[in-house]
Amino acid sequence: MQFTGKTVEEAIEKGLKELGIEKKNALITVINEPVKGLFGIIKTMAKVEIIENKTEEQKVEEFVKEIAKFMDFDVSTEVYEKDGSTVIKLNSNDSSNIIGYRGEVLDAIQTLAGASMNIGRVEYKKVVVDCENYRDKREETLISLAKKLEQKATEMRREVILEPMSPYERRIIHTSLANSETCTTKSDGKEPNRYVIIVPNDKDEFSTPYNAGRNKGDRKYSRQRKDSRKKSSGFKSRYGKDSKKSGFTEQKRKTTISFGTYLGNSLKDK
Repeated sequence: MQFTGKTVEEAIEKGLKELGIEKKNALITVINEPVKGLFGIIKTMAKVEIIENKTEEQKVEEFVKEIAKFMDFDVSTEVYEKDGSTVIKLNSNDSSNIIGYRGEVLDAIQTLAGASMNIGRVEYKKVVVDCENYRDKREETLISLAKKLEQKATEMRREVILEPMSPYERRIIHTSLANSETCTTKSDGKEPNRYVIIVPNDKDEFSTPYNAGRNKGDRKYSRQRKDSRKKSSGFKSRYGKDSKKSGFTEQKRKTTISFGTYLGNSLKDK
């Protein structure tokens, strides 16, 4: 915005007061110096342009607020530095939806905020978006989970596959087991379904992984089991086309199929 005054100082003071900011937080450009005419009468007023010099933290805070507004979330924010990261804390009565299922919504907002913060930066600046201390609580949960599954992997001598996680959460698992004497960790899969595998040091080479997360990482083993069930339990594979050998009447087969169909639909509804 542009402001005028009899002097440059007066124009600046007027502008700072109207904008409600301090001089240290302002970018000031002098457009015109005052010009005096005959007898010292001011012919042209001084003119300056004043723009609020927002810091990167303020910019990304406003960016996050705009995202929340676009998503119909009413939030207030707090910004502070922690361990070299910019933390943006969201406060809202709708915190459960802002966090989302296992932090998915919060992670998405954090990803966008991080991208906004690091546009044009040479050195990467980490941004953490938090709500209701979810990050600390989730970290405690993941550390506890990692320790339990470390013990399970050691006892079973089998790899343990965890559910897909964000890079931030996978890092917590890796770090919590970095000093383990019985297991190591590795990541596998592709984003966004990348997951951690806990590998026991004395792994049984003939064992199949234990899928603790019920994730897609164990597809090949579940597919093998599925194919095996088809070969061993299929009606046609046992008795061929001659249904009389089965010992079931037509009425019994219809009843069985009907019950199975009803059960399947009921589970789907749930």
